[in-house]
Amino acid sequence: MSIQNRETQKKAPTAVICLSPNRGGMELAAIKLAKTLSKYVNITVIAQKDKFIHEQCLSNQDYNDLKLETIAFSSNLSLSIIIKARKIIQQNGIKNVIFVGASELKSLYFAFLGLEINLIVRHGTTKSTPKKDFFHKLIYSDVAAHVAISKHLEKNVAFIVPFGTKTKLTTIVPSMPKPRSLHKKESNNKLQLIHVGRITPGKGLKEALLACEILYKNDIAFDLNSYGGMYKEYQNEFEAFVTSLEYKESFHLVGFTNDIYNEYPKHDIFIFPTKGEGFGNVMMEAIAHGIIILAFDNTAISNFKEMGFHIHLVKDGSVTELQKQLLYIAKNLDGEITLAQQNIQKAERIFSAQREAEDYLKLLK
Repeated sequence: MSIQNRETQKKAPTAVICLSPNRGGMELAAIKLAKTLSKYVNITVIAQKDKFIHEQCLSNQDYNDLKLETIAFSSNLSLSIIIKARKIIQQNGIKNVIFVGASELKSLYFAFLGLEINLIVRHGTTKSTPKKDFFHKLIYSDVAAHVAISKHLEKNVAFIVPFGTKTKLTTIVPSMPKPRSLHKKESNNKLQLIHVGRITPGKGLKEALLACEILYKNDIAFDLNSYGGMYKEYQNEFEAFVTSLEYKESFHLVGFTNDIYNEYPKHDIFIFPTKGEGFGNVMMEAIAHGIIILAFDNTAISNFKEMGFHIHLVKDGSVTELQKQLLYIAKNLDGEITLAQQNIQKAERIFSAQREAEDYLKLLK
């Protein structure tokens, strides 16, 4: 019997809840996880009304077959969340909840009072301040399992959040949301770099642009293409920074796309010098498409090296080291492309959707 038939018969209806309004990696990870598990168990996605996840489930063909419920609310501790979430859980016979997020857990605690809910909290970002006061101990007391998406985050979760008497802690590496693009790696007349992520402080686009100065000074023609939405509060500062660059014509602000997989093979280097990641979904995607990876050596990014992938990591926060390594890659491009292409087969095994599903199914009732 296949895993799909075997596990679907055993597991109770499950909700994946992410109430974040943002347009970023955590939100995409939530609906990706729901999509992955929907092949094996009855899944309901619960999201904030008229926000990114809601929009994706309506308009993105990869997710519009998911069962969706939405909640309108104005604050994280909200009577609307408590009442509506409880109603959705009861009407759909949901026994398992996978919560992706943080702030709204306080409302969900009250929504689940008196219900037999197997609550799993998925952690995808590094947190800095311990939450072990009385109120947080109460809120987290009913959590059955904390799931970290990297070994780095597992240590962080153990330090930050309180545990109930029966709470488990495990690491489940995310999978690719869909098969990688079948487009072959393109040969380019000039060096093509790609950055994927929201344009906001800490996501590394500014550092990537500063690194490109070494290419400009060495007369190496290049394009740096940015795929991601703009954080409005950062827009004026970022645009002024770009205007100051002598090589600003080599930078292209493409914006968010649902077709990012087909963009990776058009590029040579994925440059991603962020200040820290809980996992780095776009790192996984770029590695799986066999393009060269260049990033800072920090947090969960280091785990990809430990997995055995050929990637380039430099001293955390050092633009100088980033420039040196970028120049090295540019001068040894053919060999580096060959080594990066060897990541593809390993990624298919490590980032397997079936492997991720099996790990989660072990936690469900």
